[in-house]
Amino acid sequence: MLCAALLAMCAGATEAARPATIELRSRSGTLGSLAQVALEEGGVYVSAERLAALLKGTWTVKGSRGTLTVGSRSANFNQNQSRITLLGAPVTLQAPPRVSSSGWLLPDDFLAKGLAKLAPGVTVLRVAAAATAPKREPRPPRPTVAFEDLRLRSYPSFTRIVIEAAGAVPYTVEADRSGIRLRLVRLALPAPRAQEIDDGLVSALRLEPENGDAVLRVTLAGTVGQVKDSVLQDPYRVVLDIHRPKEPAGPDGGRPAIQPLRLIVLDAGHGGHDPGAIGPSGLQEKEVVLDVTRRVARMAEDGLGVKVVLTRSTDVFVPLRERTNFANKQRADLFVSIHANAHPRAVSEGVETYFLSSEASDTEARQVAAIENGAVQLETPASRQKTDLLKSILWDLAQSEFQQESSFLAETVQDSMTQSLRLVNRGVKQAGFYVLGGAAMPAILVEIGFLTNPKEERKLATSEHREAAARAIYAGLTEYKRRYDQRMRTAQAAPARPERTLPR
Repeated sequence: MLCAALLAMCAGATEAARPATIELRSRSGTLGSLAQVALEEGGVYVSAERLAALLKGTWTVKGSRGTLTVGSRSANFNQNQSRITLLGAPVTLQAPPRVSSSGWLLPDDFLAKGLAKLAPGVTVLRVAAAATAPKREPRPPRPTVAFEDLRLRSYPSFTRIVIEAAGAVPYTVEADRSGIRLRLVRLALPAPRAQEIDDGLVSALRLEPENGDAVLRVTLAGTVGQVKDSVLQDPYRVVLDIHRPKEPAGPDGGRPAIQPLRLIVLDAGHGGHDPGAIGPSGLQEKEVVLDVTRRVARMAEDGLGVKVVLTRSTDVFVPLRERTNFANKQRADLFVSIHANAHPRAVSEGVETYFLSSEASDTEARQVAAIENGAVQLETPASRQKTDLLKSILWDLAQSEFQQESSFLAETVQDSMTQSLRLVNRGVKQAGFYVLGGAAMPAILVEIGFLTNPKEERKLATSEHREAAARAIYAGLTEYKRRYDQRMRTAQAAPARPERTLPR
């Protein structure tokens, strides 16, 4: 299996015009000529702005995306992608577009692959180039980009490797049965780094300098499935996902069997020397949520037919990162963290449910996340360092496959709580909770009321209300499982569709 990608240098590209030109012609005559441009990095290009002008169309740029429009037809380009969208369909070019001091440059092969669809009736006439290649001015050495960090995290279905840099770096990826080789062009690595992994997919990593670049060598433990590379911004990261082989086909020989929900991890917030929120009368969050979590566990095991495991069943302190680490090791299907809220304003009231996002949905959501994340200050220095590392890892996964399902789970539980408890519905929100970071399954955080509100504190102090809160969360999990099972039956009954591999 081979996975390869090359990101372009986006600014300051050195250009050298070839004597060759391209004429565009229509049925009514010659539209004009385009000069071919050869880049020092390789490849032949044409000016996007000039092409748009000859076609009597428009060229517009928004951030890293450019659009060429001719009449009602359009083609969309991205700086770091050779795959474009032409009339809504994907087309793969030989290289991604580049940006120079004179503007955007499109790969020359776009004229052959896309022009006929974008501008029907327009033909291309190439004027022969000179026999010898043009003389190019020596280019200055490419500036180096500082290396920031190398991170790895193992999940049940894939292993993620993240290389963080101070800025954008072009890279290439090569993969075969023995391993993966990732070259990061002009990445300044101060010293080699090596790590033994042995997670069933990856045996070891080694990142080392080589000829002015940095090369990551990944030794595989055995057969792997798909290898995906991608880029994330702010900060700049190159991400390598190594997936396990696909599940065996189902009984009909088509799609893999869809697994039922079998295990839920419930997480009682805080604990031990971390009391969490404290009410006006001294009631502590850690005691309330542990009681409610135990009650939910009993109901779920009895009523849902699933295994339920707790991150803590006693008054002990568990570092934030270890909670989702535990859920991942258990290969859990759902992760639910249960908390009680706090606010400087004693009148704040109601229930709300969160799922992970790098950006908070509103100011209050950001404040709640800050309060809950404050538990990291009670961890050991070594554990805090790991959690700081987790902050960037959870942003890597913020837009992962689990976010949509986490949102659905949060909505289901929130609806159940507001209907059952008859408390103010504060809605479903998003924020960067450390305790949800790294969860390889749908994960939510539930706030069952405000301990800082005297009225809600009195309720949370009673066994009757805790039972009601537990039953409301259980009812939400029951409804989620009912809908999940229904989707599973529908998917299993549907005829299998043949897989289609899209061009990169």
